[in-house]
Formats: sequence, structure tokens, C-alpha cells
Amino acid sequence: MTIPYPTSQSVQAIAPVTPPSGSPRPRLTFLGTGYLGATYAICFAELGYEVVGFDVDEAKIAKLSAGSVPFHEPGLDELLRRNLASGRLRFTTDYAETAEHGDVHFICVGTPQRADGMGADLSYVEAAVSGLSQHITRKALIVGKSTVPVGTAEWIEQLVGKHADPELGIEVAWSPEFLQEGFAVEDVLRPNRIVVGVKTDWANSMLFAAHKGVFDLAATEDREVPMVVTDFATAELVKVAANAFLATKISFINAMAEVCEVAGADVTQLSKAIGYDPRIGNRFLQAGVGFGGGCLPKDIRAFQARAQELGAGEALRFLHEVDLINLRRRTKVLQVAADLLGRRFGPAGPDLSGTKIAVLGATFKPNSDDVRDAPALAVAALLRKAGADVHTYDPQGNENAARALPTVTYEDSMNAAVQDADLVCVLTEWAEFRNADPVALGEIAKGKKVIDGRNCLDNTAWVAAGWEYRGMGRP
Repeated sequence: MTIPYPTSQSVQAIAPVTPPSGSPRPRLTFLGTGYLGATYAICFAELGYEVVGFDVDEAKIAKLSAGSVPFHEPGLDELLRRNLASGRLRFTTDYAETAEHGDVHFICVGTPQRADGMGADLSYVEAAVSGLSQHITRKALIVGKSTVPVGTAEWIEQLVGKHADPELGIEVAWSPEFLQEGFAVEDVLRPNRIVVGVKTDWANSMLFAAHKGVFDLAATEDREVPMVVTDFATAELVKVAANAFLATKISFINAMAEVCEVAGADVTQLSKAIGYDPRIGNRFLQAGVGFGGGCLPKDIRAFQARAQELGAGEALRFLHEVDLINLRRRTKVLQVAADLLGRRFGPAGPDLSGTKIAVLGATFKPNSDDVRDAPALAVAALLRKAGADVHTYDPQGNENAARALPTVTYEDSMNAAVQDADLVCVLTEWAEFRNADPVALGEIAKGKKVIDGRNCLDNTAWVAAGWEYRGMGRP
């Protein structure tokens, strides 16, 4: 069922519950303090909850405890420092301390793609649940938040049964996350929906109480936050289904870009025209070098793998093509680069030796330092493999990028990367790049050739400044 919180009638429909700790509000823990867990822990402390963040990584916990977020997310550092000072938030590497504190324990660890296939690696989930369950001494609710294959919640119930005292009555629930990097603080404090998979009224009441701070904030701003209460399997499928749909939409417009490129059409005008259709909408309908990050690529592959295990592989066969379209866009940049530089693109690719190429962007999206499966970094690697001297600049991602791809040169400014470059590739749509002055850059570049891998530049202005401009799916 879907409950449009907050309304007086819907709030009354949820029975009040006393947290097992006896605290007026449930005391919360978040196991795993990577991007997901740290963001939720900090934001829920901001909502007034007593929160403990747990991780086995001592360096990460030390950094958070000292008031420093170990990744870039706008607005999060200030919230961290404020809530550490208030005493509502602390971090630990101790399972016993975590278990003693929490009424509701959120599992937020990573579920990366397995090294031996497309499926999700659940070893971190298993370690977190097993380690926690052994130390719980009273009734509690363990809530999965990581993106997992359908069926994981039932498996976690078995893990809890194996490691915890059955007389404690520990329950399991599922509540997927929907964070967008760069907008995560807003996504936690002002979500567009909350989904919970529960088996009992007690679990439902505890999750409502655990989110009441979100509903109270919405009430002060005269907003509603729909809460979808469903079963385990549906709650697990919501996130992967949403990611699969989003990935499909992005790959669809990139497939249209491939057609536009051979037909002489302009995909930016095409996407604008079809985006006016309310059945389609214009969000995430911008062609470019494709999607990346720590979620979409590995989630659609894990979704396919799990569907195959369940005997429904045919239903998600289209996601294989979605993945292929996405990866082709990276190679397309290499092809365009070879064309602009007058190099032949043979069966083994082009020989770009003797050229200097500026790559602007390394993260998979702006307002983030995340370079996991980033198209920009993948293209930089392809250009370097083809023999080019690649100079990369990203406002936030240089440090992470240098660890992932040490074979290119990283510059500390856009001008330094563009200096004496034969070709400029804009591959992440940072505002700094979108608003760059093409006249000024033209004065320091060696060759005034630019690939707009995100179709984010004012092509008219760049052409007027003397640049040879190439967008993605544009004539």
C-alpha cells in the first residue's frame, strides 16, 4: 500500500511504538560509512536522531570522527561537524557498541560486481549482518538499504537466525536508497518517496518512527512524502528496476545519437522535441558519453544475473543491449578524436602518438569525486592507449582518478590541461567547463578542436571563436 505522509489520518494509521532501548525516538545505526551510510548517518543526526555510524575501516572512522567527510558531497561536511558537536552523532569500529546503541540498524555496505561474473558480491552484507547479530542483546530491527538481488532479505533473516538469540525476536526489513550523488543531502532530508518492505506491524511502526523526522520536516514545508509499504521482494526490486529504467532511457537517447550521426540529424533537437511528450519527459534524455558511477552499470548487470538465476533471464535480455550501447559511446569519442586529428581508425584503433589531448572531467558526473566506471576516465584511458599525451583536469576527481588511472597526467586547472593541446575533450559537464570562455581557451590551445562529449557547451559560441566543434549525435 502507499501512504501519503504526512497527513493526520495516515499518521494515526500507524500504531505508535516504544523503541526497545526505551528512548523517545528509535536510536539508529548505519553499518558501512561509505557514500551511502555516511550520508544517511549524518543527515539523520541532522533530523534529530541519536546515530552511530559503524565501519571496519579504522582510517575512515577516524576521519569522520575528526569532522571530515572522506568523499565530496555538497553540504555534507558542515552537517557532519555540526552533529558531531551536538553529540547526536558518533562513529565506531566496535560491533558491540553499535549493537548496544541501535533500535534500528541500517545495512549500507557495498555490493560490488563479483570478480567472476555479473552478479552482486554480498560478502560485505554477510559480514555486517553476522558481526552485528552476534552482539545484539535486545529486540531490534535490521534494515537492508544496500542495492541487492531480490531474495536477499530472506537470506538475511536466515543469517540473523544463525548468529543471534532467537528469543530476542530480532526482525528484518528492507528500505532501498535513492540517492543521487551531488544531491544526496536533499535526497535524504527531502526524499520523493520512502519504500519499506516489512512482514509485521511492529517493523512497519519502527520504520515509520525511524523516518518521522523526514515526515515532520515535510509537514513544516507543506509537502507530502509518499511511503510505499510492501513485501520484501518488491522493496528489493524497486531500486534495481528504477536503475534499469534510468539506464534504458539514457541508452535509448544515445542509440538515437548513433542514428543521428549517420543521418545528419541533431539529437539535441530530437530529445527536446520528444521530451515535451509528458509520457516521456525530458529528464535524463541528453545524449553523450553514457552513464557510469558505482550504481547503474553494476546494478543492471546484477539484475540480469539474478533474473537468469530465477528463470526470467529472457525478460531482461534488453539490458544487455543497454549496456552495450553505453559502452559504445566511449569508443565513439576515440573515433571522433581520430577524425578531428586526421588519424586513420583501423581495426586496432587509431595511432594518436605525437598529439596532446586535454580531457576535461574525470568523474562520472559533476558535483562528485566518484570516478567508479566513469565514462570520462574510460575515454582518457582509450586515448592514452592510442598513444596520445593525455592531460586531465577535474575540479574534484583528480585524486581518485590518479589512483584509478595513473598513466595520464593530471593538472590542477583547466587552463593547464588545455595549454598547447591539439584537442580538447569535455567529458564531464561541470559548470566550470560549460561556462568556459572559448576565446580565452583558444589563445592557449595549440589546435582549436573540441569534442563536446556531454553536449553541454554553447556550440555557436565555440564555432564563432574559431573552434572546430564536434558534439555527440550532432551534425
